[in-house]
Amino acid sequence: MSVDPCRRDSVNIAENTVKYAIIFKLEKKPVMKKTLKWMGITLGVLLLFLVLLFGYWFLRPNQAQVNPEIVAQTWDVVKDDAHNSNTDMIEWGDAYYLAYVSSPFHFGNDESVMHVTRTYDQGQTWEEVATFNPPGEDIRDPKLAVIDDQLFLYALKNTDFLAEPYLTVYAVSEDGETWSDFEDIPGLDGWLFWRPITQDGETFYNSAYWYEHGKAVLLKSTDGVNWEIVATISQGERNDETEIEFLPDGRMIATARMEYGAATDGIFGDTQGATLIAVAEPPYDAWTELLQSKVTRLDGPYLFTYNDRVYAVGRYQPDLGHSGPLTAQGSALSRKRTALFEVREDGLAYLTDLPSSGDTSYVGLVVDGDAAYLTYYTSPTNHDYPWFMGMLLPTAVEMAKIDLPALEALADQISAR
Repeated sequence: MSVDPCRRDSVNIAENTVKYAIIFKLEKKPVMKKTLKWMGITLGVLLLFLVLLFGYWFLRPNQAQVNPEIVAQTWDVVKDDAHNSNTDMIEWGDAYYLAYVSSPFHFGNDESVMHVTRTYDQGQTWEEVATFNPPGEDIRDPKLAVIDDQLFLYALKNTDFLAEPYLTVYAVSEDGETWSDFEDIPGLDGWLFWRPITQDGETFYNSAYWYEHGKAVLLKSTDGVNWEIVATISQGERNDETEIEFLPDGRMIATARMEYGAATDGIFGDTQGATLIAVAEPPYDAWTELLQSKVTRLDGPYLFTYNDRVYAVGRYQPDLGHSGPLTAQGSALSRKRTALFEVREDGLAYLTDLPSSGDTSYVGLVVDGDAAYLTYYTSPTNHDYPWFMGMLLPTAVEMAKIDLPALEALADQISAR
């Protein structure tokens, strides 16, 4: 019986296909096993590296450079299991008033509560006088001002997890205890207020930055509610928190947080990150940018004057290296401090750290003779956490007493850049 040649060829092809498939499989199996083995080793090494890195970050001892002649005392004001942050403090009558925010963590959430507390003994004992918790929104960045014999509290509303506020609101009290509800600042939607200042008690100036970043303006008001834009202080480079102070000759000086990289700033920072220093002559409607200091990117700034010299307290990055993602200005993977600087027209002069680590800064301050009493927040200071770890850990509100003559003496020895 003859076999169809076509059928025989089909059978041969099928047999050969199976045979070669088996051979290929047998030959490939050791290669795949070897590849999988090396992939496993690589992932294991990477995992071990990350465990060791995180362990080092979590356990390394704090190395803050605190000058004990300047930082005379520090003590806890609020220390619990919450993430307490964003302080401001002002003297009104015979008391200091402190505002701060408590939250589960650094990021935006509707559980944040803004507290107003009061002390009659320069921060040794405190009493809570008010709390604010707008339903369904995050509230942050309180700023206090005394205007028309009333205590104003300004704050920023936020609905974004990454904390990108969109609106400034205010509340008012005539006695520090009974407060109005928060109301929107009229006519300035999108402008985020910083701290009002005045020379004569009648005209108040404030800086504000745009909610999408990249622009800061100077505002003016006589009643604390209705504000008008006087001038643009700076524009570009993802301009953020901006602070102002009067100079002895009547001019005004400003510092601004220049973030530059918008997309990666929150994680890796940007090597161009800096602090803008700008000045303006009365009526402050034209600003001149003097320089951008790379000493630090001054986050959460507070400017104050002592003996006709302007000082700043704000966030400092001690291991700034401009050499990679761990050390670029503003990197969330790097260590942070709250520190003191002198602000000069030729740059910033770093003076000393405060005891601080992790997530820290956002200062309130009262000058009393030759001492400054200031509040700030910080992660636990027994270790030296990177910023992002501090954002997730509990933080405390601290108070420090600063010896201003000692600060001035040190400033005489330090160059600005």
